[in-house]
Amino acid sequence: MTEINNQMLTGERALFHSSDIVVKDSIFDDGESPLKESSGVELIGCSFKWKYPLWYCSKVTAKDCKWFDMARAGVWYTNHISVENAMIEAPKNFRRCIDLTLKNVDFFDAKETLWSCDGVLLDHVTAKGDYFAMNSCNMKISNLKLDGNYSFDGCKNIEIRDSILLSKDAFWNSDNITVYDSYISGEYLGWNSKNLTLINCTIESLQGLCYIDNLVMKNCKLINTTLAFEYSNVDAEVRGKVDSVFNPNSGTIKAASIGTLIMQKDMIDPDKTKIICENIENTTDVPF
Repeated sequence: MTEINNQMLTGERALFHSSDIVVKDSIFDDGESPLKESSGVELIGCSFKWKYPLWYCSKVTAKDCKWFDMARAGVWYTNHISVENAMIEAPKNFRRCIDLTLKNVDFFDAKETLWSCDGVLLDHVTAKGDYFAMNSCNMKISNLKLDGNYSFDGCKNIEIRDSILLSKDAFWNSDNITVYDSYISGEYLGWNSKNLTLINCTIESLQGLCYIDNLVMKNCKLINTTLAFEYSNVDAEVRGKVDSVFNPNSGTIKAASIGTLIMQKDMIDPDKTKIICENIENTTDVPF
């Protein structure tokens, strides 16, 4: 095992094709792809200040490291990597990675981050940026704080717990997503998805939860949520009020109250949806 301490590592491919190395308290700067094609790498207290630091790598651990703004597209095509206690300024990080663990990681510009990854564990991650986690699969997520639109587009097999998602158009085109004990705010939530399950969640959305094949909601709250469930096949148990329900395709909707129930017989068959609600304030076939 080779150990490198307190070094300023510069130039193109500074540690190219390294194996079984430990790099401590060092800076990678002024040179692309410093660790390209490396394996068995342990990074402790290191800083990345230039592009493409970890491409085509395997078996990497990084603790207490920093990715500065110019370290963009930092980790691509890299498998079996764990990152802990990291600050990441650079966008477009972690793409097409397999077996990725991120713990206590802050993304300051998470634009186009975590694309097409497989086998991902996120624990206490904060992220700000659009198109987070597009086309990734087999993810387990807890305590995520996300501020960014179009998140989890095209994702499959995702479990999310105890998280806050401020995200317009989240979970579009996704399949097999389950969210527990979380807060989600964003317009057009879940469109064109399949097998979306929300348990003990609080949701705020304009025209959310529409065009979904097999939407399940258990013990959820819908606050300031209008025109929900359009063309969805739904089994929803909502605590409290839904402001408006619009043309559900089929299933069951149970709520304490509904502000406006909109059912257009020329667009859907109202008999295919069972509405269990003691207080429906207004029923109409006029959508807006």
